Amino acid sequence: MRKDYSLEKRKYIIGGFITLIVIIYIIRLFNLQIADNNLKEIADSNAFLRRTIYPARGLMYDRNGELVVFNQPAYDVMMIPRDVENFDTIAFCRTLNISVEQLRAYWADMKDPRKNPGYSSYTPQKLISHLSQEDYGRLQEKLYLFPGFFIQKRTIRQYQHNAAANVLGNIREVSASDIERDSYYRSGDYTGDLGVEKSYEPYLRGEKGVEILMKDSRGRIKGKFDEGRHDRSPSAGRNLTLSIDIKLQEYGERLMQGKKGAIVAIEPATGEILAMVSSPTYDPSLLVGKQRGKNYRALVNDSHRRPLFNRALQAAYPPGSTFKPTQALIFLQENIVTTGTAFPCYGGYVNRGLKVGCHGHASPIAVRPALETSCNAYFCWGFKNMIDKRGTKPADQLNKWKDYLVEMGYGYKTGVDLPSESRGFIPNAEFYSKSYRGANWSGNTIISVSIGQGEILATPLQIANLSALIANRGYFYTPHVVKAIQDTTLPKEFTTRRVPHIDKKHYDVVAEGMRMAVTGGTCRTANLPGLNVCGKTGTAQNPHGKDHSAFMGFAPMNDPKIAICVYVENAGFGATYGVPIGTLMMEMYLKGEISAEHKDLEQRMINAKTF
Repeated sequence: MRKDYSLEKRKYIIGGFITLIVIIYIIRLFNLQIADNNLKEIADSNAFLRRTIYPARGLMYDRNGELVVFNQPAYDVMMIPRDVENFDTIAFCRTLNISVEQLRAYWADMKDPRKNPGYSSYTPQKLISHLSQEDYGRLQEKLYLFPGFFIQKRTIRQYQHNAAANVLGNIREVSASDIERDSYYRSGDYTGDLGVEKSYEPYLRGEKGVEILMKDSRGRIKGKFDEGRHDRSPSAGRNLTLSIDIKLQEYGERLMQGKKGAIVAIEPATGEILAMVSSPTYDPSLLVGKQRGKNYRALVNDSHRRPLFNRALQAAYPPGSTFKPTQALIFLQENIVTTGTAFPCYGGYVNRGLKVGCHGHASPIAVRPALETSCNAYFCWGFKNMIDKRGTKPADQLNKWKDYLVEMGYGYKTGVDLPSESRGFIPNAEFYSKSYRGANWSGNTIISVSIGQGEILATPLQIANLSALIANRGYFYTPHVVKAIQDTTLPKEFTTRRVPHIDKKHYDVVAEGMRMAVTGGTCRTANLPGLNVCGKTGTAQNPHGKDHSAFMGFAPMNDPKIAICVYVENAGFGATYGVPIGTLMMEMYLKGEISAEHKDLEQRMINAKTF
């Protein structure tokens, strides 16, 4: 009798098909009951309400212990959509002083997965945020009339001073990408946006608590589950002590009103930023409460003033003559010059048909008086002699030159503890080889970079940091705006010295030249009695309009307490705005007041407008 092989195969096929169906069911049951929390949430929501308790956000104090940023209570209207029964919408709207149309718009936004990712009718959802105290009080009294609704208490920021907005930052509601990136967040939560609020978010936000409440079959709250044994209390965020001196910050913002630019002041011994002014600025309280969205859009759309743009660390400017101290240090270290080397300057640098102009002063000139008078020719000759040094290649020499500048904090981000820092720009040999398409280039070809022009770009923060490096005679710390974190040590990078490969004796020479600039050169306004200020002006050429006015300096010369950079856009010579503003800032910080002889200067700077 022949065996029916087709029947035998059919048996295996049917058996395999049944086995596959069983496996699919097992996988699906596993996902539903173990891997997928949705069913569990739905089941739990029938009997329990898990109410998040938000922690108080960490406070911020200035370096002198003055409270700068604190919290105030805010209230959101929350709801569990499936628990909401028919309710009197008119009474609800009257209670909250909103229209029915507004309520419908809030409702639509809540259910829109693009605006409210992770929406579920079984879990608490935010309907309206930032109730006023009056609205909160009225709704609290009538909440029993609106089943399925409850009030969630939060905290929002309050500011003691109308200052330092770009340093402090603000908080905003989380986006879908925030939720995806960090499991801490849920829809409706808040996170730091810009400034310290963003950089130190993990420290400031604290840990959420939870309260588990029981519900009856009609969704009404019956009390705490298991007498609150499973509740978890929130942990407040950590407080921060800023390095900012809020009084100095406010003073700097007054001096810069009506101007575009920045001030950065650093304590050389620690790298702590004493003031970081970006002008124009804005009132930080604009980005708090119900009007935050509207006010934020207005600030973003203000393309003329750009108040959200932190010019102190995001704007990259030609540093102009504030760059010359770096050149002196490099030339001395590389033995291109000695303290006695003198170069001619008869109206400027003249070589092979190329001329870079300069102002009148004695000639020939050595390094100290070259810094005193800000002689262009001296630094052009020094640069040419380095790049075109006999027995070397210009490309190798330029890369060596750039390496020194990088060690001094140029060309890369400083690592400041604030977001969106610009790196500026220091060209290397490859950049010029591409720019000249393989043609030969020399020190003469790119001579403008020797005086901080051409392709050179730096931020005010980088220039202030150079001032701190010279003040310390050869080292600096990564600049930072947070001085201390509650119950936590600062990151190591803020307490580690950074030391360029330049001998200390060369810093002494440069400091002496900068002191001469104050006593008899281009920075005479900064000659404060008893403070031994060292300074360097900068008048940076601007291809788009009037020159920029810049100043860098530090004081006192041999016991430095403050290093500073001032940069005022389209304001002309460095001595016109940069030096006076820098002088007033140093005097205010070191003396605590402005002397009688500088009161007129102070009023002139406060009242002056450059745009």
